[in-house]
Amino acid sequence: MNKITLAILFCITVLPFAVTAQKKHKSEKGFVQIFNGKNFDGWYLKLRNGDEEMAKEVYAIENGMVHVFKHMPDSLNLNTGENATHGLFYTKKKYSKYILRFEYKWGSKITNNFDRWQYDAGVYYHVIDDAVWPVGIEYQVRYDHLIDKNYTGDFIRPPGADYDWYTTADGKSYLHPDDGGQLEKNKKEWYHFAKPTENYNALNDKWNQCEIIVMGDQYTIHKLNGEVVNMAFNLTPGEGIIGFQSETAEIFYRNIKIKEFDKVIPAEIFLKK
Repeated sequence: MNKITLAILFCITVLPFAVTAQKKHKSEKGFVQIFNGKNFDGWYLKLRNGDEEMAKEVYAIENGMVHVFKHMPDSLNLNTGENATHGLFYTKKKYSKYILRFEYKWGSKITNNFDRWQYDAGVYYHVIDDAVWPVGIEYQVRYDHLIDKNYTGDFIRPPGADYDWYTTADGKSYLHPDDGGQLEKNKKEWYHFAKPTENYNALNDKWNQCEIIVMGDQYTIHKLNGEVVNMAFNLTPGEGIIGFQSETAEIFYRNIKIKEFDKVIPAEIFLKK
């Protein structure tokens, strides 16, 4: 085999892997793990009922993941109105300008008010009041198996929080203002739907990759499996702790990492296709 043939084979077989690895390394630059996969150092647990021992059962750690409801029975308090195990595991540190990355997948157990909110969890950020539920902004994590619809990436805006959100003409889902999105008129609405997408994993035991890109009080971007699905501007609060939810279904979280910034990065950098 001559040198030219070897060079061609190298370009075909080796270079694509090298380029992929280089891109992945570049995309990971500056990120640090904020969940170490072994314990909750840097975090604390909180349930609606305030039971600290039960919280340790709700949020189990296994194989580097947080396994929500691992040690809890299936169908606990199902559709009874009792939601004692609603809660979050919270960072102790406040964050303002950052990219938060994490992965999740659904398990099979259901609990609490599953009849109303099927396969429901989420991530709260810019939290200033760590009640259950808190004052902050939510990246919704949800799948409704009854109608086979994804809701991951939706916004929830509780009392005490605020943002500007742009929508399609019918008001049903996010649309960037540069693409014709209209500013939300009724600030009484608390739930804001992401752009429809088929780019998600539901009850197939596969992981979803999520990103929250938030720059203080300037803007926030919700991404799902690499796709921008939602965005808001002019945020209140502009910083706070971060919390991952337990709500109506068994869920796994892993690879929770963050990259912080000391200045606001223009949103256009993250919106490039």
